[in-house]
This record gives sequence, structure tokens and C-alpha cells, in this order.
Amino acid sequence: MSREKKKFETKADLLLYFVNGSKRWFVLAVFFACMVSLLDLVNPKIIGYTVDSLIGDTPSRISPYVSVLLAVTGGEEVLRNNLGLVAIAVVCVALLSALCRFLFRLFNSIGAETLVKRMRDTLFDHIIRLPFAWHSANHTGDIIQRCTSDVEQIKMFLSEQLTSLLRVFVLIVMALTSMYNINPQLMMVSGFFIPVIIAYSFWFHKKIGSQFAIVDSEEGKLSSIAQENLTGVRVVRAFGREKYERARFEKQNAYYTNMWIRLMQLMSAFWASGDLISYAQLLCVLIFGSYLAVQGNLSAGSFIEFITYNAMLTWPVRMLGRVIANLSKAGISIERLRYIMNSQEEEDLPDAQKPDFHQDITFDHVTFSYTEDGAKILDDVSFTVKAGTTVGILGSTGSGKSTLMYLLDRMYPIAENSGRILIGDTDIRNVQAEWIRKNVGMVLQEPYLFSRTLSENISIASETGDIEHVRKAAEVAQLSEAVEHFRDGYETYVGERGVTLSGGQKQRTAIAQMLIRKPPVMVFDDSLSAVDAETDAKIRAALNESTKDTTVILIAHRITTLMHADRIIVMDRGRVAEQGTHEELIEKGGIYAKIYDLQMQQSNVGEEDDI
Repeated sequence: MSREKKKFETKADLLLYFVNGSKRWFVLAVFFACMVSLLDLVNPKIIGYTVDSLIGDTPSRISPYVSVLLAVTGGEEVLRNNLGLVAIAVVCVALLSALCRFLFRLFNSIGAETLVKRMRDTLFDHIIRLPFAWHSANHTGDIIQRCTSDVEQIKMFLSEQLTSLLRVFVLIVMALTSMYNINPQLMMVSGFFIPVIIAYSFWFHKKIGSQFAIVDSEEGKLSSIAQENLTGVRVVRAFGREKYERARFEKQNAYYTNMWIRLMQLMSAFWASGDLISYAQLLCVLIFGSYLAVQGNLSAGSFIEFITYNAMLTWPVRMLGRVIANLSKAGISIERLRYIMNSQEEEDLPDAQKPDFHQDITFDHVTFSYTEDGAKILDDVSFTVKAGTTVGILGSTGSGKSTLMYLLDRMYPIAENSGRILIGDTDIRNVQAEWIRKNVGMVLQEPYLFSRTLSENISIASETGDIEHVRKAAEVAQLSEAVEHFRDGYETYVGERGVTLSGGQKQRTAIAQMLIRKPPVMVFDDSLSAVDAETDAKIRAALNESTKDTTVILIAHRITTLMHADRIIVMDRGRVAEQGTHEELIEKGGIYAKIYDLQMQQSNVGEEDDI
């Protein structure tokens, strides 16, 4: 059954979707961040009041509420004689501010990590449901980079910057209000630079957006090269391509580094310019404030209080600029994740069925190409595989043999008016994809094994994972004898992609992996190519015994693998060139007979050489 799929029209839609599970933590973080801002405004007032009214004789500028609090404590005279009480008040406010700052960081971190977990879980769940064609069109390294670096970038933006944004606004508004109450003229001098910094940040945000996109794209390419070389290290070594691949990696790495240097040059220019504006603001406030103090229009305590507020504004205003500047990078990252999340998942029709696969399989005038304007891989292919029979498929490389099985397993969709594949009388388009793959077992020529034990790899598709079932499947696949020579037997770790096993052992492991779940349709896509002729014969004999009621499709280049099949189909350039039994095809004297004669001659030559 297909799942309900949400479409994200904008980057904000996707961001809100991801944040949904972390909202309460971010709300608490924002609350305590605002409390920190409010408490930070208290101590400058205490210090200004102490300098002017307790140490000096300037009339106090305190609110009526504070006057009532002073009256309770004994009034200004008591505080003048006990300045230690003022110090204690300052320390208490600082401790309370530190507690709120701790809670802000705590809830912010919980929210950020919860967000990252939700993002990774959602992305992984979505990616594994995307069609095989999507994975073929997108580089693995780039997908990994989007799910790691881009996720971390969004996390940093939200947790370190966006959650502080409200705190910044609160601090700016409250600080400017307090500064206005101290001296409106001096506040205007200080406040003049704030819109300048914000406007400059917006301009810079537009300027560096494209550069961030380039850097992210080049990082994905670099990750793809590294991933390809790490997974294909044996091929690189076998062909002595280390120098070439190193040069290829270094070239891409150098280009990526240069892109980062250009980006850092822009960022350095931005931060240096921002610092220059901030220092200019501080200088103007000091000069004009000193002038007012000398003229007697500003008391010493008020000047200290104003300078403290102005210093407190420097970071929030710069922070606001940082948020705007980093909005570009976060926006690019969100857009890259939106591409993944908006990619269409593999879906079933609303009335998708679960037919019995113990029926005939019919390819009815199937035409297929991997791209809309690409060459035809299959051209009007028609044949029937009778239920419970063994059918062999023979053909040269590129004749479309494997494509037939990809279509049967619905790895790729068949376009409308391009034929159909029937299970009995049911079009495969109307069958649930999960049901197809449960009933059609495939063993590929290059099987993929996970970095787990041999037993875990064989039982990966089994519901029970019972060791006895593992052993029986391994025996049919002629793998059990080899396992006996492994030190840890079935608990032997096979390494990444089965690197510790030979090609034949990997193929036999993949065969056992399929046999353990006993699907009604079994496809062997040249999966015996890496085993010798004797082992090939043993495997086919064991399969004949264990798959009597199963439909078996054998794809192979070796005629001895196919000659005992109930029916053999010969593919040539995407078409069915011949079909029939071994004897019938030999009598026709066509492609099959020529390949048979050639392989028999090579076999005889090999035997003579051995003698």
C-alpha cells in the first residue's frame, strides 16, 4: 500500500515539518533566552544607581516599584552604609542569569539533537522507499553529504542562531529603551548604526547565496569520488589506478578548497566590515557621551550604564548580522534536503493486488528504455514462463537479459502503451511492489553482502533467522563445505561488501540468502558465473530437488547452465531471437547453436591443454 506523501512547497514548510517534534524544547529554550536578556539588563541599572545615588549625590532615576523595594530594605541610607548588599544583589542577579543561560543551553541542545534525529530518521525512511531509478540517477556520496553535512548545517543554524533571534530582539528593544531613558540624543547616535549593519547583512546574504550552493555541490562530488574509491578499492588496486584516482581526488579536492577559500574571503570581508562598523559605533558613543558628561548633561553613573548597554548591544547586533548571513547557507541546505523529500516515493495503485505467483508469467509486447529519449533496451518482447518450470535466458552483453528481470521485480516502471507483464491475468502494475519482491527472489551476478556474519547475511530475508534453515539453504547452494573451513563457521564476519569471500562464495551466499525464504519465483541473473563447472552442476542438481514447485528463471552465458531448462529464450539486441528447448534450438542452427558449438570447442580445447 502506498503511504500518504506530504509535498513541501517551500523551504519553510520542510523546516516546520522537521521542527514539529522539537517545538516544546525550542519554546523552553527561547523562554529562558529571553529571561537571560532581561536579567542582563538589571545589573547595569544597579551599577549606575550605585555610582550616582549611593556613592555620589545625583538624584536616582529608579521606578516607583523599585522605590517600594528599597523602602522595604531600609532605603538608600541603609544601602550607602552597606554597599556589600548591592554587591550581593549583583551576584544574585548574575547567578540567576547563569541558571537561565544553563537551562537555555540545555533545552536548546535537547531540541537540536531531537531535531537531528527526526531529520535523519525521516530522510533515511524516505530514501529507502525511493525508486531504484532515482538511486541510479543520484550519486551515493552526494546523498550521504546531504544527509550529514546539510543536516548539521540546519541544526547549527536553528540551535545556535535562530533560537537566539528572539532573545536578540528582546535585548535590542529593552537596551535601546533603557538607553533612551538615559539620554535620547546618545541613543540616536548608537541606534543609527543598527539598521546599517542589518542592511549590509541582507545585501551580503544575497551575494554569497550562490557561492554556498557551489560549495555544497562540490562537496557532494568530492564525497562521491571518495565513496566510489573506498567501495571499489580492489578494482583500483587490481588495475594499478592508484595514481590516477589520487590525481582525480586531488583535483576535485583542490577545486573544492578553492571554492571554500573564495567563500571564506567573502565571509572575512563581511566580518571585517561588520567589526569596523561596530567599532565606529563604539567610538562615536564614547566621543559624544564624553562630551555630554563634560557639559554636565550626563552623570558618571548614567554614562557607565549607557556604555554597558551599548557594549551589550554589540554582540546581539552582530549576531543578527550572522543570522542573516548564515541564512544563505542554511537555505541552500534546506533546499537540498527538500529535493530529496519531494522526490516521489515508489507507489502502488489504490487497488493494488496480491496475486498468487504460482501462475504463468507473461511478457506481452514489452518495450523499454531507461530514459525517455534513450535507446530501446527492449523492443516488443513477448514470451511466457509457465508456472513451475525452469526457463533459461541467453544473450550477449547488452541484449536486455537483466533488464527483463528488473522489470519483473518492478525496479523500473513500464511506460503506458509499452506493453505489460502479467502474473496470471494480473498486470504487474496492479500488484503491490512489496508483494512482488516477497514472491520474486533475485540473485544478481554481483551480489551485495553486508558487513555482518555469514549467518546474518544468509538470514537477512528470513523472518526467523533459524540456524538450521541457514544450514539447509547453504547446503543447497553448495556453500556448507566452504563454511566448514572458516574458523568461526557461520559466525564468520564477511567484511564490507563480502570482501573476505571469493567471488564464487559470495554468489553462493546470495543464492542461500534467497533460498532461505523459498519464494515461488526464483531468478538467477548470471549468478553462477564465478563458480566452476562442477560446482555449477551440483548447485543446479540441488536446486532441481528443492525447487520442484518453483518457477525458476536462469540468466547465463554458459550454455551448460541452461541446456536442461524446460525452455530457453535467446535475446539479441533487445528482441527475442529464438526460443525453444535445447534440442529444438540446436536443430534450428541459429544463434543458440552457434554459441553452443563455440563453447563446446573451447571446452574441448581446455581439456586437451590439461592433458
